[in-house]
Amino acid sequence: MPPFPVTSYGIDYMPGDVPGPRARALVERDSQVIVPLGRVYPLVIDHAQGCEVWDVDGHRYLDLQAGIAVLAAGHSHPRLVQVAQAQLARFTHVAGTDFYNEPMIRAAEKLVSLMPGGQGWQVFFCNSGTEAIEASIKLARFVTRRQNIIAFYGAFHGRSYGSLSLTASKPHQRRGFFPLLPGSFHAFYANPYRPPLASDPARVSATCLDFIERQLFTTTCPPEETAAIVIEPIQGEGGYVVPAPGFLAGLRALCDRHGILLICDEVQSGVGRTGTMWAFEHEQIVPDIVASAKGLGGGLPIGAMLARDELARQWAPGAHGNTYGGNGLTCAVTHELLCMVEEELLANAASVGAQLIAGLQGLQARFPQIGDVRGRGLMIGLELIDPASGAPDHDLAEAVMVEAFRKGLLILTCGASTIRLCPPLVLTPAQADEAVQRLALALETCLAG
Repeated sequence: MPPFPVTSYGIDYMPGDVPGPRARALVERDSQVIVPLGRVYPLVIDHAQGCEVWDVDGHRYLDLQAGIAVLAAGHSHPRLVQVAQAQLARFTHVAGTDFYNEPMIRAAEKLVSLMPGGQGWQVFFCNSGTEAIEASIKLARFVTRRQNIIAFYGAFHGRSYGSLSLTASKPHQRRGFFPLLPGSFHAFYANPYRPPLASDPARVSATCLDFIERQLFTTTCPPEETAAIVIEPIQGEGGYVVPAPGFLAGLRALCDRHGILLICDEVQSGVGRTGTMWAFEHEQIVPDIVASAKGLGGGLPIGAMLARDELARQWAPGAHGNTYGGNGLTCAVTHELLCMVEEELLANAASVGAQLIAGLQGLQARFPQIGDVRGRGLMIGLELIDPASGAPDHDLAEAVMVEAFRKGLLILTCGASTIRLCPPLVLTPAQADEAVQRLALALETCLAG
């Protein structure tokens, strides 16, 4: 591969081939012992700080993917490092299903305080987003004594069998794993840029809600047998899609009419990423159950299911549990991370996110291949298209992602042809400008052939 170019933007790049010799050697070693995982470009990290990453050959990158929206406070934040070190010196783990520990209690108290109303919720800690979804499915079925679960086309909820049954973003995630969980159904997400069912963009919310009421409920999924509707307030893997106005409020009303629980999957969109603690707050609704993970642990593995008191208390002890949930180390870091979100990261995500979106809209005016810029806070998507037809341009999105890596910018794709930007919530205004410049360079290079 050619070295990083020096450009008219005045951005400096590390000289040398990417990946370098040490990275290439480690990629080869990895291939001998790790199952195929689908890595998207050969980044081999050596160390990182904040929004900056250095690989094993000394190349510096600006990180706008944050371990897939995990590193809310950035890499190796001093506050989190200090808390982790102190907790490691005390104890790392005691099974939260059998015993008590204060870090677990403090993390749960803090999490509940950041929920609507600041009280009236209970927490089940686990290790990941897929586990939080599994717990949500189990609780919904248990308390309603119903079996059906409705999710949405384009959704990603995880890869374990229950969560995979709700996932509907890419065929390879399901291929070879049938049969899946009985009672799983899918409806259409109210995508205002690409309205489903050939609907009028002004009526996309009403059209998608009508499909549930007039099609699903009257044919294959009776409402009296439906336990829950599971939705991402902003679709993640489906393309960073912000739903059309009124869609989430309409779902809340629909669920209330039929005694169905509304579950919000905030695994990728929560913990301050959109400029509010939870993305559902933008739509002024309150769900019955919330699944959280990713940014919750500041880089350590943790997930949480939060449910309204009157639901969670119906579970008898032993109805659900796990070994590592409530781990002392992860919960101590989670508590500190949540304090940081409340104190500073929410506001920074909102302000720097607005700046970044404005910069990307400037690129949209220059590049007709950018069909849509959408998002909230620091959860932003750019949908790349064929300007002649308006069709998604998957190949261009993939090429831009790889070329951005070669130009010192770490990004990911999602959906059919969307570049997703989900940086650490500590992204600075200067780094936001740098990201736009590096992305422009990647686009220019790819479009030049």
